[in-house]
Amino acid sequence: MRYKHFFTKTLRAAPKDETARGAQYLMRAGYVYKELAGVYDYLPLGLRVIENIKQIVREELDKIGSQELLMSTLQNPEPWQKTDRWDIEKMDIWFRTTLAAGGELGLAPTHEEPLTNLMKTYISSYKDLPAYPYQFQTKFRNELRAKSGIMRTREFIMKDLYSFSLDRESHQKFYDEVAEAYKKIYIRLGIGDDTYQTFASGGVFCKYSHEFQTITEVGEDLIWFNEDKSVVLNDEVLNDEVLKDLGVKREELKSAKAAEVGNIFTLGTKYSGAIGLEYDTKDGKKEPVFMGSYGIGVSRLMGVIAEKMCDDKGLVWPEHLAPYKYYLMGIGDEGMQKAEELYAGHEETVLIDDRAEVHPGEKFADADLLGMPYRVVISENSLKEDSVEVTDRKTGETKLIKTADFAKELA
Repeated sequence: MRYKHFFTKTLRAAPKDETARGAQYLMRAGYVYKELAGVYDYLPLGLRVIENIKQIVREELDKIGSQELLMSTLQNPEPWQKTDRWDIEKMDIWFRTTLAAGGELGLAPTHEEPLTNLMKTYISSYKDLPAYPYQFQTKFRNELRAKSGIMRTREFIMKDLYSFSLDRESHQKFYDEVAEAYKKIYIRLGIGDDTYQTFASGGVFCKYSHEFQTITEVGEDLIWFNEDKSVVLNDEVLNDEVLKDLGVKREELKSAKAAEVGNIFTLGTKYSGAIGLEYDTKDGKKEPVFMGSYGIGVSRLMGVIAEKMCDDKGLVWPEHLAPYKYYLMGIGDEGMQKAEELYAGHEETVLIDDRAEVHPGEKFADADLLGMPYRVVISENSLKEDSVEVTDRKTGETKLIKTADFAKELA
């Protein structure tokens, strides 16, 4: 990518209404644009990060037999009425719209009802189970408070996976597989060391559900954990009964602020029973399908990662998430010419700063702010050594690499 082709520009001043440092950098660097409170656009650089996160999630879910689809955002009221969740008093996060021809539609906050209704077409026998569909889709929730940039918004990108199983036993087996897949995802995203499977309320479905919480000062949740973090629980379930159940004492626990980056729920037959998703058993009986739900907020993840992977100069993306691996710049005519030679054919991994009118100091500042893993500078001094100067954005370490060797690395 050529820098001069960007329609975006870096901003020197931090947005006044954003307090989280990661959110400030995402806006200043031109990754996202704020439309209004809780509503953001993902600009070219930000979209590439989002797609990189999606791909990691996709790969781990596909390994455990999940299948990707894409459902509509507009919601038919009928399935929601059957589960009694169309009622605005019972589910106050709804955004709704009125059709010109009359009647209401919803903007999807989640997809249990429509997907359960859809699966009635494809599940009728025990031979049709299990099924594990998932999607990446924009969701809408009428949040009372939108804060911390893209970490809590009214419109967000979510991965939602749903399991359709024969019974609780087969459901639990997949539930545990998803938990392990999530742990692998967070490790690959670079936040595995600070992300913990956390006991949370199971609501009406089961005793516990599980959240995945990443420790961060800008998180909205409070989690409690023992010394080796083998037991981690959300503040909402911190009571004597739960402590006894988990075999820990209150005085053994420490607390930290954290952001929820995923959750897994046992749904049972609440939705399948209400909507009529049944299957014929081997002995000819009819049973409701046993369900589970598993969410990851993709855009929230991007916000959490930006918050945790930044310094006083800007963002610091790991290689597998960065929009581009290299930020390439040439100083002087000969430096620019050599930079152009190296850039040719490597548009997917290299962002070349080809702005002739911009001072090198400004380019260095932009390179730090944008946070590509490696800054590559070709100058009069490096040309004398037949080398390029490569700086690791994370460590700040700079080394000279022979131009021919760097060209091989690009290739």
